[in-house]
This record gives sequence, C-alpha cells and structure tokens, in this order.
Amino acid sequence: MIYFIFFVKIPTKLCTPFFSLSFNGQQHTWRLKSTSARERALQYQPGQKIHGFTVKEVVAVPDLFLTAVKLTHDKTGAQYLHAARDDSNNLFSVQFRTTPMDSTGVPHILEHTVLCGSEKYPCRDPFFKMLNRSLSTFMNAFTASDYTMYPFSTQNGKDFQNLLSVYLDAVFFPCLREQDFWQEGWRLENEDPTDNNSPLMFKGVVFNEMKGAFSDNERLYAQHLQNKLYPDHTYSVVSGGEPLAIPDLTWEQLKQFHATHYHPSNARFFTYGDLPLEPHLKQIQEEALSKFACIDPKTEVPSQPPCLCCSVLDITDAFEGLTLSLLSSLMISGPNSPFYKSLIEPKLGTDFSSVVGYDGSTKEASFSIGLQGVDEEDIERVKQIISQTIDKIIENGFEERRIEALIHKLEIQIKHQTTNFGLSLASYIASSWNHDGDPVELLQISDSVAKFRQALKENPRFLQEKVRQYFKENTHRLTLSMSPEESYLEKQAKAEEEKLQKKIEVLSDSDRKQIYEKGLELLAAQSQTQDVSCLPALKVSDIEPTIPITPVQISTAGGVPVQYCEQPTNGLVYFRALCNLNTLPEDLKVFVPLFCSVITKMGCGALDYRQQAQQMELRTGGMSVSTQVITDCNELDTYEQGILLSSSCLERNLPHMFQLWSDIFNSPHFDDEERLRVLVMQSAQELANSIAYSGHLYAMTRAGRHLTPAGDLQETFGGMEQVTFMKRTAAMADLSQIIRTLPRLKIHLFNPNNMRCAINSTPEKVSDAAAHLEGFIKDVAKNRKERKPVRPNIIEKPINPLDDNGPRRKLISEPTFHPCPMKTFFQMPFPVNFVSESIRAVPFSHKDYASLCILARMMTAKFLHGEIREKGGAYGGGAKIGGGLFTFYSYRDPNTVQTLSAFGNGIEWAKSGKFTQQDIDEAKLSVFSAVDSPVGPADKGMGQFLSGVTDEMKQSHRQRLFAVDHKNLVDVAERYLSAGQKTCGVAILGPENDVIKKDPSWIIK
Repeated sequence: MIYFIFFVKIPTKLCTPFFSLSFNGQQHTWRLKSTSARERALQYQPGQKIHGFTVKEVVAVPDLFLTAVKLTHDKTGAQYLHAARDDSNNLFSVQFRTTPMDSTGVPHILEHTVLCGSEKYPCRDPFFKMLNRSLSTFMNAFTASDYTMYPFSTQNGKDFQNLLSVYLDAVFFPCLREQDFWQEGWRLENEDPTDNNSPLMFKGVVFNEMKGAFSDNERLYAQHLQNKLYPDHTYSVVSGGEPLAIPDLTWEQLKQFHATHYHPSNARFFTYGDLPLEPHLKQIQEEALSKFACIDPKTEVPSQPPCLCCSVLDITDAFEGLTLSLLSSLMISGPNSPFYKSLIEPKLGTDFSSVVGYDGSTKEASFSIGLQGVDEEDIERVKQIISQTIDKIIENGFEERRIEALIHKLEIQIKHQTTNFGLSLASYIASSWNHDGDPVELLQISDSVAKFRQALKENPRFLQEKVRQYFKENTHRLTLSMSPEESYLEKQAKAEEEKLQKKIEVLSDSDRKQIYEKGLELLAAQSQTQDVSCLPALKVSDIEPTIPITPVQISTAGGVPVQYCEQPTNGLVYFRALCNLNTLPEDLKVFVPLFCSVITKMGCGALDYRQQAQQMELRTGGMSVSTQVITDCNELDTYEQGILLSSSCLERNLPHMFQLWSDIFNSPHFDDEERLRVLVMQSAQELANSIAYSGHLYAMTRAGRHLTPAGDLQETFGGMEQVTFMKRTAAMADLSQIIRTLPRLKIHLFNPNNMRCAINSTPEKVSDAAAHLEGFIKDVAKNRKERKPVRPNIIEKPINPLDDNGPRRKLISEPTFHPCPMKTFFQMPFPVNFVSESIRAVPFSHKDYASLCILARMMTAKFLHGEIREKGGAYGGGAKIGGGLFTFYSYRDPNTVQTLSAFGNGIEWAKSGKFTQQDIDEAKLSVFSAVDSPVGPADKGMGQFLSGVTDEMKQSHRQRLFAVDHKNLVDVAERYLSAGQKTCGVAILGPENDVIKKDPSWIIK
C-alpha cells in the first residue's frame, strides 16, 4: 500500500482547529439561581487580587453555559483560566510548553517519570496508586508535539483537593529517581535480570510504547509529515521518542529538561466545574507557586521559514481558525465534498490518508489532502487532480445548503451534552493557548459564527478567496509518499540490534557488572511492597450508598415497545431502535457489520447517496447503525443479538429525521456497485488500520470466542474474523454477490416485529416525539412480516425484570453450551505483542459478580501492573470482567510467554490471600469511580433498554460491592479463575514467535 499526500503549511500563526464542543448537562440547572457557579464567577472584577493571582478578564459565555475567568499569577506569571459551570464533574489541568530539539523522547519520558514519586509523595507510582484511592472520573497525562498536559476530573470535592495536591507535587517537585528513569524510559538490562549470563537488551516502558506506536502505519506517516513540513525547530523531531533515539537520552538530560520547562512561568492552569475558584487558587499558591520566582523559560517556538517566497501572517484570532476548520470540512467531508468526488469516488485509493484536512495543533496551521492505497504510477495523476480540484473550488465555490448543513452541525455539537465537557474544553484551547492565543476568545463560538455569516453575506466569494490565499497561492507545500517494504521489520530489528551492539561494545566488565546489579536493584524495588500511607485517599464511607433513580415510561407505538426517558436534553431528541437478528440465517451473519456500515450511506427513497448525506447533515445530528451482542444479565448461556439504530435531531427536525428512517427502512438503495465498492474499501481499510492501535481488543475478543454462546458472534461481528472477511470482500472484482445479499439482510433486520425503541427528550417534547415515532412505525408497516427464528431456542424476558407484563426481549438460549479451550496466535507486522487470556465466569446479576469486579481491579493494581508494565516493560496490562468473562490483557507488550505466566501468577497471588483490607478498599474505590461515572441525558435509561439492567438491579449490585470481603475474593479466585484455566481462551497478536510456533497447542493464523 502506498500513502500519498499533498500538504501545505497555512500561513497563519495561531489558527486553532474547531474542536467538537458539547457540554455535560447532567447536573445542569435550567432555572438560573444566584448561587450557581457561573453566577458566582460573574462577581469577580478585573484587577481583583486573589491568593497571589490577579483577575484579568471575566466573560459570560452563554453558548456553553459558563463564565470564563482569566487570571495571571503575580509572582511567576503563570496563566490561569477558570470555566465556572454548573457541572459536578470538575476538572483540573496544568500544561507546559515542551519543545524538544531531538528525538530522544525527553518530554514523553519526563511525563511518565514525574508521576513516579515526588517530594511530598515519595512512594513509587503515586499516579497509578491514586487511581485506586480516589473516585476520579478521569486521570491521565498527554505529550503533544509542543506541550505536555496533566488533567484529572472528579465529582467529589475532597477528592479534587487530594488529586490536586498529588498532581501539583508531581509536576513541580518530582523525585526523578534514576530507577524511575530506567523503568519508564530505557535501560540496558539482562534479558533475565537474575541471570548475568543472559544477553543484554533494551528495556523500558516508553521504549516499548514507541516501538508499538511506530508499527502503526498511520502514526508513522503523520510523524514524518510533521517533521518534513516543519524542518527547522521542535516539530522536526519526535516528541514521543523515536525508538532508536531513545537510548541516547541520559538521566541528567531528563532532569535538565524538567528544570527548564516545568516551571510556573511556563505553565497554564485550567479549572472547570461547579466548585468555587478561590480554594483552587489558594491551594495552588500555597502548595506550589509560592515557592518559585519568575523566569524567562525561553520555550517559544519560532515561525517556520517558508520554503519559497511566502508571507506568514501573524493571525491569533479564533475567527480565522474557525473559518479554516469549516472550510476544511466543506472541502473533504462527506460524499458532497469536492475532494471526495475527485479522489475517493474514482477509487484512486482506498480512503483518505490518516492525516487529512485542517490541523491547528502546531504553531503554524497546515492543511493536508491525500490518499492511502494509491498505485505508485497514479501519484502524478493524483497531484494534478488535487490542483484541478482547488481551481474548481475557487471558480465554483460551495452550495449554500452545504454551508448551512455545516453550521447546523455546529449547532448540534454545541447543544449535545456529554459527560467529559471539561476535558474537551481543556483539549480544545490547549494548542492556541500554548502559543499565547486567547483561550476566552476561542470559547465565544457564536461570535465567530456570526462573523462568519456576515463575511459570507458581504462577500459571496469569501470562502473562494480563502482557498486561493491558503491553497493556491501558498508556496510552502510538501508532497510525501510512503510505500510498503517487505523487509521493513527486519531492517528495524537489525538497526535496533546494531544500536544495542554499539552500546555493548564500549562496556567494560565493571560496566556489565554494574548493569546486572542495577537490574537486580530495580527488580527488588519493583517487587517491594510500597508504603502508600503518605498519599491522600478517600474512604469507602465517602461513597454514596444509593444511586439516583432514572424514571422511564414504557409504552407502545404501532405495537412496537417504546421506552421514554424525560431528560434536560437542551432541545435535542435522541432516538434508538434495537432490531434483533433471530430470524437471520446463520450464513448471513458475517455480512451484518457491512450492512450496518453502508445502510445509511447508499441513498434511500427519492434521495441518491449525496442527497441523503446532505439531508442527514441538515436535519439530524447523525444517523448510524451498529451491531449489538448482549450477554443476558441473569444467564450466561443466553444472549441478545441485534443491530442498534441511533440518531438525534433538534426538536424542530423530528419529522425530517423519522422520514429519513422510513425511507431507509422502505426503500434503501443497494444496486450502485460503484458506491458500494467505495464504502467497502473504506471499511476494510479502517479495520486493517485499527489493529495496530486496538490490538488488545482484538485479542480479548478472540480469547473469549469459545467460552460463551455470545463469544463466537462477537468475534464474527468485531474480531479478526471480520477483519479477514472485509479484506476478502474488498479484494473481490465483482460485488454483485454482496448486492444480492444486502436486501436479504434488510428483510430480516428491518422488521418492526423484531424491534423495540427508545426516546430521550425534554418533557415538553415527549408527546411530539411519540406522535412522529407512531407515524414512522406505520410508514414501515409493510416490512412487518412473521418469520420463524432460525433457532428454536428463543426465550422471552421482560425488558424490566420487575414488570413481567411489560414488553419483552427475545433472547437466544443455549443451555447445553460447553466452553472449550483454544489458543490462537496471529502473526502481525508489529515489533510488540497484544496478549489476552479469558476465563468463563458469571453474569451481572450473580452474587459473585461483585467480588470478581473487585478482584479484577485489585489484581490489576496490586499485581499485574507491577509484573506486566514495571517489570515486563509493556505499555499497559490488567484484568477486567464483562459479558460473563474474566479477561486478562496486555498492550504493546515485548513479551508473550512471560505475560501469560504473569496472568497465572496473578491467580495464584489472589488465591493466596496476600492482600490487605486497605488493598480491598482501594479496589472498591476504583470500581465505584467507574460505576458512578457521569451519564449524559442522551444515555440515561440505556442500560435498562439495551441489557435489561434496571436501577434496582444496579442498586443490588452496589450493595454487593460494598459487602465484598477478603474471604469472598479468595473464594472466587479459586472457584472461577483457578478452575477456569482448564478451559480458558488465549489469543496473541504479535511478531513471529518461534516458541509458539513449536508448540502444537497453538493455532497459527
């Protein structure tokens, strides 16, 4: 496969891309009160002094239901933005401008290492340990090309203070121990640390992480693009670390980078939510900023000199960024866009390249357009087509309805309420703010949209002139192609071996002895039980004993069961429909994911696919169809199979949304083979590309294939089997068989007899939504046909287990099912592995499910993290339970057999009971942070609708979680995990492995 791209640097300094914004209205108060967070924040005045900070600006942002307060720290110059909003999911982040000048990965390794212990919290890995000592809804850290960010969020005020203390101490006063550098960055160590005769090798978490990252073609391509477009400063290097350059970084260089970059004068603080601002400022001042003086960090990124004569405009306003982002969407998004028509539909490639469109993540923005899967002889032709397409855009512009559709999409994004708005906001402003753009200006989206509309009104050729300015007359451009090389992995391995040998050649006997001794020291430290008493922690008693009830009403529309959930959806209506597959012949099931991916993109009724796409953009927030395999919450050998229809719209567009669904049900278009081929190629490419990033999910799905009746179908729908099927389909010269198959699927899937629906909307619009839904059911009545299930073992259960007379789910039951063990190895072009082992356990409502949840979390934190990540060098690993399966996994892992042994040793550790009550309590906190994570208005009641899990069942599960004790954990480890190893499923995706190949118990794919 060849990747090809045409890439231009946009001559603007600070054009930040428009980030899809939505907000969390879960705790939103629709009647403003004088005590609301945003009202309180409006009381601040510019010039006001608060705990060492001076208020610079206070701005109400009604679009986002927040008040922005911008401050500066008097002593250090640290910048601060507070977004006050009536959302209990409060967020903190601190970011530093980090500008490396080599590819050793110093900012990335530093990001890992500062979280390994600090002055106030000197225990190893306080970050990971706080995951189990808090009720955080998010904890992480990110390394971008030119900044590093440390965000967390939580709904608990005490927890916020605890986490803030840990984060402040970590970034400003880290220990930066040499052992932590070895573990997280890189080290030379014996393959077996306890055997000084075993060969030396490179180890380290970031080293292995980046080997995995650069096995992803899309990541590798994007990195080279940035490096070559901006060759004269920090963007010319790999901030995450190039694997062969990482071993050039020294511990001293790491500490020096921290000293020059992690200073308040180089920091930007952001807080969000309904907690008051002043306590945040007081804690940040007292625990960190008061201990620093102002410096000039000298971290600015200079402008990239243009390749030819090209003026670079110093534009810092949000309007230009929004304009370019919207313009990018008009040029490339959807089948009506010019570049889709000129590049994708002629099938010059399989899909757009991974880097496409407007990118404002670097100081100077860029726009890229390119293809993947291009034949080498077509590269010049593609370049000509790109140039011709730009000329046509300049000449013809864009249809007014496409522009209106784009602005409508923007309106939907602003109104849609998510549960992670604070994090989205922090990410949205990060790049521009990092280069001294105004974050408050970025938040005032309506102002920019109004200005955009006015510009179009005053100058009908406004967008065409922008295209001419940035894409026609701009001479700073790059053409880059990447093609496959059969021996690429071998060359990489050889280069790593040569690098290793150069390191080894200069070692004296004394050096080797020291490496061995340091390896033993690190192993001893990793194996030592840590004293974490210095870390703050919530208690189990801090957890709410009960959950709030979400009322739902069950009714029918045209004989179809419907669940209504009244929520503050901010003028949006959310529609779902689940259609079961019980009448679908078995041989057609492998086609279901393909059907789902194309059914809303082929055209319907009187609309061709271009018109359909435009109507969806103008009238809805999106329409999608996806597969669903849901293990019953009461019986492990019972499951529901179906497809889920999902869409949303503004209340005024209800009739249009349901008309689109009616047309899709009654008269979908299947006979356009050229359109189908484009969609098949895109889908196959997306699946192939997803393996390098989500290999652990594919391994987990495969490992559970033969352990429950639902497992095989999950592999068919979303596992490696589906990847193989789509690859084979994309290679077919004639798709007529697929065209004949899709209508057969439609007959079984779009049958109202097999359907149930759900509506989430404001109380005022429930009746309107019900009326339009009733009309939709009547419109599709001709699809209602009695068909016999393929299998006779259908059982019916009420959607609400407490209402035996209510609507029912039609489930597949296989009471005679017997799990069987299977070990599968997929050889992949990766230098690292994804490993999984799965054991049959119990369903959600079983009394032991809660104990297994706690055990999975405790094993991850107290045993598997140390064995797989710290000692083994994998990027991640752990255990989880879901769908009736207890599953172990590892991610970007240099090991296979060693990791499988760690899984087994984890079970023995659990059976031995060598854990404390504190360990159990921490695991409970971690589990409850997930159980109590915020749910947005769009998703309220969905647990009951999809899986039959009611609030009463959740409360019972909650009580069982509270009651889990030491004896329960030892018992389930013995009864399920130890016994289950006899019939476990194992799957590995990774490079060639001679040990596995020689073992006849493995199936090699």
